[in-house]
Amino acid sequence: MNKYPKFAQVEDRKYKINTNYKVALSCNKIAKSNVSGEERTLAIIYLLFGDKGLNNSQDWNELLQIALKYLNCNKKMENNIENKEVDMDYEQDWEYIKTSFFYDYKIRLNEKRYMHWWEFYNLLCGLSDKCILNRIRFVRNFDVSEIKDSKEREKWIRQKEEVALKHENNKSLEEERLDKLFEEQMKGEW
Repeated sequence: MNKYPKFAQVEDRKYKINTNYKVALSCNKIAKSNVSGEERTLAIIYLLFGDKGLNNSQDWNELLQIALKYLNCNKKMENNIENKEVDMDYEQDWEYIKTSFFYDYKIRLNEKRYMHWWEFYNLLCGLSDKCILNRIRFVRNFDVSEIKDSKEREKWIRQKEEVALKHENNKSLEEERLDKLFEEQMKGEW
């Protein structure tokens, strides 16, 4: 039996969730965009719940809460997000993600029309240490201060620079973006 959610319910109203992983990735992209909190909220509601969600403004608060929970795969968000260094970005690492899915699972994401977001996320989390994405993440996370040999340290510093993420909007983690969006909504800033 499939344990992944497909519907959301607010009081007696049922909303079908667009569960395709590509939609969730679009929501992530919107969450880190520079548009207003209200525009991000409405865009995410529309992408996940369609016209029905967008047209029922009385449900927006609840739908956003459901969306945030859904996009975080029902996992609890960490409290110390600001201190955590980012080691992956869906957009910047997309080629590594595709290659890693093929390497580990023989799944060609370019040809995959549908996969539930939670399944995609679970497969992403389950990638082996041998795949390119996790090797890149290892380099990004490697603590060069532990290396005593100056030549070796320089080599690692260059490697880290080569694979470093570009921080265009100074927003770090997906959870931080979604959490901030939720906080704006709860404060009534939109």
